[in-house]
Amino acid sequence: MKIFFLFFVLVTSMFAMQISDTKLKQMIGQMLIVGFPNTSVNKQSKIIKDINKYKLGGVILFDVFYTDRERNKNISSSTQLKKLSSDLQRLTQGKIIISVDQEGGHVARLKPKYGFKAFPSAKKVSSASTIEAKRSYKEMSIMLQENGINCNFAPVVDLEINPKNKVIVGLERSFSKSSMQVKNYASILIDEQEKVGIISVLKHFPGHGSSLGDSHLGFVDITDTWSEKELEPYQYLIDSGKIKMIMTAHVFNKHLDDTYPATLSYNVNTKLLRQKMDYKGVVVSDDLQMRAISKHYSLQETVTLAINAGVDILLFGNQLAAQGTDEIVQSIFTQVKNGKIPLQRIIQSNKRIKKLHE
Repeated sequence: MKIFFLFFVLVTSMFAMQISDTKLKQMIGQMLIVGFPNTSVNKQSKIIKDINKYKLGGVILFDVFYTDRERNKNISSSTQLKKLSSDLQRLTQGKIIISVDQEGGHVARLKPKYGFKAFPSAKKVSSASTIEAKRSYKEMSIMLQENGINCNFAPVVDLEINPKNKVIVGLERSFSKSSMQVKNYASILIDEQEKVGIISVLKHFPGHGSSLGDSHLGFVDITDTWSEKELEPYQYLIDSGKIKMIMTAHVFNKHLDDTYPATLSYNVNTKLLRQKMDYKGVVVSDDLQMRAISKHYSLQETVTLAINAGVDILLFGNQLAAQGTDEIVQSIFTQVKNGKIPLQRIIQSNKRIKKLHE
């Protein structure tokens, strides 16, 4: 075992010496999913140039701007969305992730007002039969696939624990307070999305259903409300072997980490999720521009802590702030060059991300 480890270190070191600055920035780019403010793109669009320059991992689409709900950002109709998705793939080199939040109910980027079919919330789905849930999620998955979406930030596997929770429970985003019920209905969505080539993303690890606050707005402390029961849906689904991506939450729990929120915590993402729960897939952050993070950490601190914690893909929705890809890539690049982020973490994350497209 010791000989194998030394061989692995030697090979990694030799590989590292061969990585040019351009290649390193492209490896960093693979670790980013970003938002952009256009309903159409061409070869001169900034997002297309950024994707091709840095080999960005992907984009996230929103229907409207966070600060102007009457103004379309990326989605206005099926015809428009199909062309946007097609152009994003056609004008870029290599397969990219085109992602949305399409849970059903209140959280849906493909809305009826743009001509898309309405789908029920997780809470409503779980009140129906599994046969009905399968029919509904099959239709939703096909709709996403036909419109060029290949990654959906769903299902939510948070437990419906705190009735005063506005961001999860209040919006009917949780299937149930029962871990088994959550696992069963989440599995249906995962299976239907898998059939049409859509990557499913479990969220929000290690559990957001017991919280009182909204991490979009600021610091959320779950120390006194969270319990290990909230890990059960994740463990069930990890053990099933179906899970390729899990999203971390910007929640703080001093029993898990007395310094950092989950997204920035090595204890949560590596020791708990990877080592204890044996998760092998990709870890994606929730939007790093949410105020639970951005109010307390600089960009450089955020990317350094997140990557070192074990996060593989950093999400910058550019809804709550506007940070350019050049700035983000350069921040990470600088930290790798000065040794604050080990090159091995970049290599490791790129290997995991590559498997998403296999």
